[in-house]
Amino acid sequence: MAIVDVKTEITGNIWKIEAQVGQKLEEGDVILILESMKMEIPVSATESGELVELLAAEGETVTEGTVVARIRA
Repeated sequence: MAIVDVKTEITGNIWKIEAQVGQKLEEGDVILILESMKMEIPVSATESGELVELLAAEGETVTEGTVVARIRA
């Protein structure tokens, strides 16, 4: 099993966290939603597995390439 980092693709604010640590995710499942320039941008699981760590909180500002979650694939 490998740990996979999930990174943001854009700078923005974390508007809403959709997944919880321990949750089983399929590739493409939404983990959280960023808000940038009044648009909502989903950050999705890049692989199927278990969400083992969330590294961000609602309201936090993140930049492009920030690791926001880790999945055990």
